[in-house]
Parts: sequence; C-alpha cells; structure tokens
Amino acid sequence: KERTKKGKMIIHEETHEVETPTGPMRVRLFKPRCGDEKGVPGGSLVMWGGVIVHAEIYQVTGPLERLCRLIASEGFVTIIGECYHELEAPGTALGYDTEGTDRGNAHKKIKTIEAFDSDARAMVDFLIKRDDCNGRVGSVGMCLGGHLALRNAFEPEVIAAVCLFPTDIQAGSLGAKGDDTLARLTAGDPIDTEVTFVFGKQDNHVPAEGRAKIYQALVQGKQDFQWLELNAQHAFIRDELSKGRYDPALAALCNSVMFEIFRRRLSFGGGSSAVVQPQKVAGDPDC
Repeated sequence: KERTKKGKMIIHEETHEVETPTGPMRVRLFKPRCGDEKGVPGGSLVMWGGVIVHAEIYQVTGPLERLCRLIASEGFVTIIGECYHELEAPGTALGYDTEGTDRGNAHKKIKTIEAFDSDARAMVDFLIKRDDCNGRVGSVGMCLGGHLALRNAFEPEVIAAVCLFPTDIQAGSLGAKGDDTLARLTAGDPIDTEVTFVFGKQDNHVPAEGRAKIYQALVQGKQDFQWLELNAQHAFIRDELSKGRYDPALAALCNSVMFEIFRRRLSFGGGSSAVVQPQKVAGDPDC
C-alpha cells in the first residue's frame, strides 16, 4: 500500500461508463493510489482484491461514497454502479426523504431482475479485466444493495458477499416480475461463495418470519454462510440522520466483520471460515 509520509492512505477516484445490455451505466471507482498508473509517479503496480458495492434505492449517495472510500482505504479496488441508470440521468442521487423513497421504490418495480443481474455481471467483467485487480472479487450492499450483493454471488468470480439487511428475498418481490433468489438458495446456488448476512432484529422490512424463511433456505441449500442479528432497525449502518436509525458502534462492528472476510478471501486468497471443524461434545477427553 502506498502511504504518505504521515502514514495516511491516499485514495484515487475515477468515473467510468460501463456498457450493459440495457444501456451505459455510470460506475464510480475508488482505490488505493499506486505508482506507475496513468501518470501517478513513484512505486510500482499493485494488484488488489476487487469489491463491488451495490447501491440502495437512492443510488450513489454520500453514505455509499464514504463506504466505498473506507473499503478502498483497506486495500481494495472498489466500484459502485448506478442501479437505475436506465431510469435516471447519470449522476442522479435520490434524497433520503418521502419523494426519494417513493421514487426509488417505484423504480425497483419497473426494472427487471434480468437487468439487475446484467448490471452486476458487467461490473464483475469491468473489475477482473483491470491490471490492478487480482481476480478475486467480493460484493457488499445494504437494503436493495444487500439483495443485489447476494445475487452477485451467483457469479463464479464472486467468492465472498456481505449482505446488509437485504430486502425482498423472503417475498421474491424484487423487479418487475419478481425474483428467484430464495429458490436458488434452496437449490444450493451459489456454490463456493461465502456469504454473510447482517440483520437488525427490529427491521420492519425483513421481520422475524422473513428472516426465518431466508435462514431455512440457506440451511436447506447447504450454503456456506454466517448470520448476524443485532438489536437495530433497518439501515442502521447508513451514516446519515434523516431517519434516526444510524448506530455508529454497530456499524463499526459490521465493518470489522466485512473486512475480516474480504481480507481473508480477497487479499490473502484464504478459504472459507466454514472449514472450522465442529467442537467436540462435552465429556470427550479432547474437549
């Protein structure tokens, strides 16, 4: 990692246009700054793990930009695309208010699940073709983005996913005609992808019965997953105060879990945490 003399990580940012089957999508890129790259002096080319951050219904907002910079500062090439590029002008971020929420939710019912998936595939292709990406890709997102991060894990190059309070999974209600995410989980897809789920126990978007339905599908499909439920409301990680839900301490805890997974899988090329052997039963002499 290249650092300044004061020891602080320098983040480089770019804006790209990525072609998708439904039209061009603006993609923001955040990465540690390295030498020998497009006029950046000093040092040498470094290959980083790649992380795709999936936008929530408001698109690329301040909280998501800050999340991208945080991830990049830990040594990852990080990208985020505009999830409603077919429906909004490039650079549009919806407000965290009633108008923005209604507009974002309406778009979610217009765009097809195939279009969401093809956007994700295009972002995977964009990352793995870069000289500064080591080919190991992870995905993360909150709310709508949490669901998209999970579906992104169906792609073979995505080996780790962190799904923060993902919506619509339990009801199969994402997209114009719904989605098949729960059925695919139950059937055992994705394969070879380590997935972490984080929910707030007081989340009215994914209530207890919905979380139980998702959990059962993961168990039935013998998925490689871990599960964390916290005493928090929906979107408690989002660092803005319009809805009064942000919990910085729990957000820091979730970031720690995320970075453990991404470092182990994407940076170090390590295996899944599921290889840990079950603990022996009480009374066993080696217990």
